[in-house]
Order: sequence, then structure tokens, then C-alpha cells
Amino acid sequence: MKNSFIAIALLISTSFSSFADEGMWLPYLLKQLNEKDMKKNGCKLSAEDIYSINKSSLKDAIVQFGGGCTGEIISDQGLLLTNHHCGYGQIANHSTVEKDYLTNGFWAMNKSEELPNPGLTAMFIIRMEDVTERLSKNVPTYFTATQKDSALKSNMKLIEAEAVKGTHYEAFTRPFYYGNMYIMFITETFTDVRLVGAPPSFIGKFGGDTDNWMWPRHTGDFSIFRIYAGKDNKPADYSKDNVPYVPRKSLKINIKGTEEGDFTMVYGFPGRTQEYLFSDGVDMLMSKSDPVKVDLREKRLEIMDKYMKADDQTRINYAANYASVANYWKKWLGEMTGLKASNAVEKKKAWEKQFLEQVASNAEDSKKFNELFDEYHKLYEEYTKYTRQLDFLSEGLYGINAFIYARNYEKVINDTKDFKAGKNENFKKNFEKTKASLLGFHKTINREMDIKLMAAMLDAYDKGLSKGEKVPYIDSLIVAHEGNTERIAKDMYANSALLNKDKLQKIVDDIENNIETISKDPLYVLYSKTMAYFNVQVRPYTSKLDQRLNEMYKEYIAGQMKYMKNKSYYPDANSTLRLTYGKVKGSEPKDGIVYKHYTTLDGIMEKENPVIDDYIVFPKLKELYAKKDYGQYADKNGKIRVAFIGTNHTTGGNSGSPVLNAKGELIGTNFDRAWEGTMSDVMYNPDICRNITLDVRYTLFIIDKYAGAGYLLNEMKIVK
Repeated sequence: MKNSFIAIALLISTSFSSFADEGMWLPYLLKQLNEKDMKKNGCKLSAEDIYSINKSSLKDAIVQFGGGCTGEIISDQGLLLTNHHCGYGQIANHSTVEKDYLTNGFWAMNKSEELPNPGLTAMFIIRMEDVTERLSKNVPTYFTATQKDSALKSNMKLIEAEAVKGTHYEAFTRPFYYGNMYIMFITETFTDVRLVGAPPSFIGKFGGDTDNWMWPRHTGDFSIFRIYAGKDNKPADYSKDNVPYVPRKSLKINIKGTEEGDFTMVYGFPGRTQEYLFSDGVDMLMSKSDPVKVDLREKRLEIMDKYMKADDQTRINYAANYASVANYWKKWLGEMTGLKASNAVEKKKAWEKQFLEQVASNAEDSKKFNELFDEYHKLYEEYTKYTRQLDFLSEGLYGINAFIYARNYEKVINDTKDFKAGKNENFKKNFEKTKASLLGFHKTINREMDIKLMAAMLDAYDKGLSKGEKVPYIDSLIVAHEGNTERIAKDMYANSALLNKDKLQKIVDDIENNIETISKDPLYVLYSKTMAYFNVQVRPYTSKLDQRLNEMYKEYIAGQMKYMKNKSYYPDANSTLRLTYGKVKGSEPKDGIVYKHYTTLDGIMEKENPVIDDYIVFPKLKELYAKKDYGQYADKNGKIRVAFIGTNHTTGGNSGSPVLNAKGELIGTNFDRAWEGTMSDVMYNPDICRNITLDVRYTLFIIDKYAGAGYLLNEMKIVK
């Protein structure tokens, strides 16, 4: 093998009998690590069918959608399927009070009606390559951690540049197993991605925040886009002359349905997991960080909900932001609850004790890892001091819309200074776009709501931290206003030129002579003083802690692979292409509760409540239900199935991922996890961890029977 770490990984995996369900596996290593186990569990494909650089394979139908979700190609004309919540921002951007696509849905009835989405991307993986040894060349072992990091980055740039030289491809490299392995990804990114269709929110978001992260689920969480390319089929910026992209691979769609026990795979770009956290790290997350983040988001949601319900324009303008805030609020709540219920900290401690017992047979390693564990305790105790400050920054101060907006001016100031010094000759041309963005803030804000948000977050910041933990400038501001944070917020909106559209227009029209004005603006002062504090008093220390912890985890994982050979080791998710596999399976998450593996349209009608926004059902769907006008999409019992659950190990970023059967045919779209198992980002529990999938038959039923856009099915390869 290319390096000893991978050799150890392969040895362990081939000796381990079966590990379906848990794990986010690297596609290019499936042949060595997973193929045998996958076939044992029912898979009919070879590893080469799933990932290949020599022929078209399933990987060529998978895209990273918008940088944070997954999408799949479902026709040879570049048709792309993802979640409704993944396309939500684009749907909202195209919506107005008059054309409310969020509420009523949108369907292009031909290609000329498809809507462009500036900034939206779809990225394919061309190939993956282990570059661990190449990166390590000319990096002496005696280098300090900082020197090693610098040398690795330098080598990385050279290797990536060489890999894509003479092509339109791009490359990036990511560490795995905390730097025990490095993989380079060669990618192709398309920038002309157009909205084709989206169901109304009563379908795409049915159940709303009430049902989010819950099972049973009845949400039609899908939207459809199309990738366009230049006439050479290569990526091209938006142009009316662009043509639908012809993919290397598109997925067949199977409408025969699936039953409990059937093999399933999820192929996508999971965001971030921390499966190898030390017990102290789990405790810090569960007991200290999650509670703060949940509380701060809850306060924001309460304020936003009030104003969004009172005004349609505010609802549309803040819809995507609200959905984003609500999503992780409930996720963290479930994660915290699940970790406690699963005794996660105690289980980690038991594993660590077992590890030290195994290591005891080697005196040198025993000494090393006992000292390492002592250092873990010390470093996490130190890290905990900074955790609250960082959480109050990311979820409190960054929860203030004006504060985030002020961040844009840091770049404006620096770019303008460079231009005046003769270092940025394209500044004026580029600033026109920046200028439009800065002024655009005023088109969408609800000032009264934003003032309430600023006041609430400053109040929470003041009460949640001790004096020694707070930014001195914010502390002095609150003292000067006698603790009245609402007065601070009102004064800010009244006195900041950046928050006054007319004054801002004059500033940006003569930006070269107004840098000092921006620098002294009360809003920018609040932002810059805050960031200066964090950059001096917090981040240097957390960076050192992160660096040292990363080195320790690198040693710890290598040690576990050496001594704990009864466990399978997969790399943490890091927004790179992964495959997870399991089976369709119901669950029994609590005593006396038994969940069936699927839901049907019957459940939507049972939940209907016209006075609760989350459970409104439009007449057209009720009419189809009453007539049982289901076409070819009903199951053998004449029911329309909406969603199903399985044991696939997923996380954020897997939203929109294709859920495939044993033959690699599309049977659904992954969109969520069951609430009881959201702790799977830290600790997977096969008894309660379930991914939630939108049944593709419901997707096609809505497209065909509800939306009347059945012409789209003519592009698809449907297996009946």
C-alpha cells in the first residue's frame, strides 16, 4: 500500500466481519474496504460500478449542490434533483408577494421558462488520489507542527497545480483521520444552474419546524434544477446560448418501491462529524456548547417568527435565514438529548479505559498514551473557558443581521486602501458589484425586527458571560446605556450611516474619500472592536489548542487502529464525497414506541389543520387523494408512500443525496434524520439512528399529477 496507515486500515477492515449501517466510506477505497461486506448485505454492484476513473460510474451522477448540499443527475439533459430546503434560497430569491413561489410553488413548462441563479454551483468529482506520501516529501520529522503545516501546504499547492495543468478542472486536498492521510480531489464545477421546479411549501416543507428532524414524516422535500454548459459541454457562465449539460452518467429511477430489509446506499457530500472525540470533548459539546447555541437560536426564532407572520414581504425576505436558524436549533437540541440518553460520555470513557488496558502490553506506548490522555484532560479544561465566548460570538453576535452586514466593510476598507496605494487597479470595476450588494441590504431588512434581534442578542451576551469574558467595548457600551440593550440597538440604527440608505448611497458613490467615515461609523466600530478582541484574546489560544489537539488525535487514531482491531475505522465527514450503506428499517426509539418504516399520503390528510401553517393542505392534493388518482405511483396496497427510514449513516450535507437500491437505481432523496439519532455526528447508535428519505414515487406523483409537469418524466429513465 501507499502508506502504513492505509495498510493498517485495510488489515483491520478485511478482518472485521460486517459493519453495514455505520460509516461514511471513501468511494475509491470501496474495493479494498467495503465491496465484500456490501455484497453480503445485498448490493448487486461492483465497487467499479460505484466509483471509477476508467468508465462512467455512479459518482458521475452526484454533485455537491451549492457548496452545502448534494444533488443527483436524473436525465441525460442535466436535470438535477435535490431537496426543497437545499433550493430554498433560490426559490425565495425568485419570489415576490405577487409571484410567491415559496407558497405556491414554481414549475417551468419548458426550458425557456427555467430561472437562472447567480452564484449557484454544481460540482462533480472527476477523481480522487491519495497524496499522503507526496505531501510528506522534504518535510523533516524534526520540524515543528507549524513548520510541518507550512511545508505541507506548499507541497499541496504544487501537487494540485500539476494535477489540473492544461485542463479546466480544479483541485483541492483534504486531511483524513486528523492528518494521517491526505486525499486530493479533482473537480469540475458548473456555474449555470437553473431552477426548473419546486412544489409549494405546504408540500416541500409540510410539517415545518414542528416535524423537522422527526419521524413519522410527510414532507415532500424536493426541488428540481438543470445544469447548463457551453456548446462544448464544459462549464460556462450563464448565457442564453448555453445548452443543457450532457452528463457522463444519469441515474435510473425505480418506482417498484422498497420494503423493510432492502439494501440501500446514500451517495453524497456529508458535512462534518466528530466520531473520534475524546470523552472530555463530548462532554464539552453536550453540556456546555449545545445548550448555549440552542438557547440563543431559540431567542432569535421567537422574534423572527412574530414579524414574519405579521408581514408577507418579511416572511419572503427572511424565509431562507429562518429555515437555516431553525434547522440547527432543533438538530443541536436532539444531539444534546441523544448524547445524554445514550450515556455517550461514559461509553467514551469505557472505550478509553479499554484502550489503555490494551496498550499496557507495550511499555513505551503505554507511557505515551497515558500522558496523552492526561494532556487531553488539561487541554479540554482550558478549551472550555473559550467555548462560551466563541458560541456567544457565532450564535449571538453573528445572529445580529447588522453585525454580519458590517463584516462586508472590512474588505471594502482594505481594498480601497490598496487601490489608493496603487495596488488594486481593478478596484473600481469590481466595486460596482460590491456597491450593489451593500445597498441591497436595505431592500430586504425589516428594521423593527432587526432592532429587536440586536437588543435580544446583546442582552443575552451581557447576561451569559462574566465581565472577564466579554468584549470590553461591548461591556462599556452596555454600561453606558445602563444595561438597556434595546436603546443601544435603536441608537445604532438611528446613528449609523451604514444603516441609512440615503447616507450610505453618498458614501459608496465616493468610496475613496469615505474610508474614514466608515471606519468611525458606530456599527463598524462595534464589529471591528469585537473582532479585534477575538483576534487577540481568543483565537490565538484556540488555534494553538486546535493545533495540539489535532496532533493528539492523529496519534490516538493511529493507536486505536494498532491496538483495537475489533472496530471498523472510517474517516470523519469533511464535505467530501462518501458512500454509506444500510437497510430500510423501522425503529423502536423509546419504550412502547414502535415506528413503521414508511409513511403515506393518508398521514398528510390526518395531520391537516387549516389553522396551523405547518399542516395546511391545498385543495388540489385533497382532490387527488379523494379520487385516489395516483397513476403508476401507488404501492401494491393502492397507497401513495411519502417517506421511508433506513439505517444509513448520514449528516448535514447529505441533504439531497440520492438513496439507491441494490442495483444503484434511485428510490428516494435523503432529506433528514430521526431526532432521537441526531447524535450520530458524535456517536452512532444502530438502534435509534435513522436517515429519512423522500420516496421517489411521491416526488414523481407531485411532478406529474399535482404540478402537471409530467413532460419532465419523458427525460427520465424509469424502471417499473
